[in-house]
Amino acid sequence: MDKPKIIEHKGIIKKIDNDRILVSIITNTSCASCEVKGSCSASELEEKEVEISGFTENYHIGEQVFVYFKESLGFKALFLGYLLPFIVLMIVLISATALGYSEAIAGLLALASLVPYYFIIYLLNKKIKKAFSFSIRKINTNELLNNAKFTV
Repeated sequence: MDKPKIIEHKGIIKKIDNDRILVSIITNTSCASCEVKGSCSASELEEKEVEISGFTENYHIGEQVFVYFKESLGFKALFLGYLLPFIVLMIVLISATALGYSEAIAGLLALASLVPYYFIIYLLNKKIKKAFSFSIRKINTNELLNNAKFTV
């Protein structure tokens, strides 16, 4: 049986509450594959904060950690956030056009159909949050040494 694939990012712990940890992740969106990324000052660095609950180890503020989740959860999030609303929009648009509504009315109905969709997503927020939870793990010293860049 294959081991589930995970998506993992290095981050720094910003805040710790009783049952939650807030981790800051710096992402470099388009520069990873660029040939001149080392000499470019306009790299697109973006800071994201991830909230993690249900951890078992002791952590402290400023500690570097790995934040991860299963790759399959990424596909589910993509489906709920982009694909399913697109399908709803297209079904309403095609149905309204087939029922004889003008293109403008059909387009407005299609856009209006997304309001209840996202309202339902909002109502299911807690359930979705549980399903799409992140996990955290400490960085061991070997990983720190392998990723360290030494300058002379």
